[in-house]
Amino acid sequence: MTQAAASLPDSSPGGNPESAAYTARRLLRATETAALATELTEDRGVWPYGSAVLAASDCRGRPLLLLSDLAEHSRNLLANSRASLLIGPQEGPRDNPGDPLERPRVTLLGELRPCPREEAEPRYLRRFPQAALYKDFKDFNFYRLEVARGHLVAGFGRIDWLAAEDLLFEREKVAPLAAAEADILEHMNADHADALALIAGLFGGGAADWRIVGVDPEGVDLVSESNRLRVPFGKAVFDAEACRVELVGLTKRARREAAGQTP
Repeated sequence: MTQAAASLPDSSPGGNPESAAYTARRLLRATETAALATELTEDRGVWPYGSAVLAASDCRGRPLLLLSDLAEHSRNLLANSRASLLIGPQEGPRDNPGDPLERPRVTLLGELRPCPREEAEPRYLRRFPQAALYKDFKDFNFYRLEVARGHLVAGFGRIDWLAAEDLLFEREKVAPLAAAEADILEHMNADHADALALIAGLFGGGAADWRIVGVDPEGVDLVSESNRLRVPFGKAVFDAEACRVELVGLTKRARREAAGQTP
């Protein structure tokens, strides 16, 4: 899966694509799996307990998880809701895997709390449709990490602690886009499948039937039968009209490049 950077205005958290905050959010938006750490308390003492989870995110940038009450980490959370989520390092290219520890990764710290199903389920299931098989089981519940801070390691000399206000978009600012997300997805998938294919090709997605499954201020998430693709915007968007302008711009750019024209 090909990722690309985008220029963001100073009004967005982090300010620009070179910022640590933007890099941290990009990692979260692109990830599928993450390492969850909770506190295990037993007769033999207190231990850090790590487990693998599927991680989505909400429009603000907070991680969303679907956990079983029967899992050890869920039992740990009943006693102590503090947790961390390690995202990355992502896999490198097969022809040049390189040193995994040279790839960016971010650890998000906060309290992992139950999340209302109506707030988490749509975005989570669009990203992980296989979860529909068990999401209605009585022991499964959605959780959201209320981020307190983050720690990014993004290469030599790029190690940063990040405050929550730098990592997360403000609730009021993203509300219009979050409210319009379902309509944007329905419209694009029903009426503009050709545009989605062009956009995917622009970012190395290859020929496939691509669908859009998520929108946030910094980009969109596309999926095909066998692949996922993160497509960044050229600038942050906070409502449906601004999102439309970015998608139109990406489509025009893709058509120019497909025709061998310079921007």
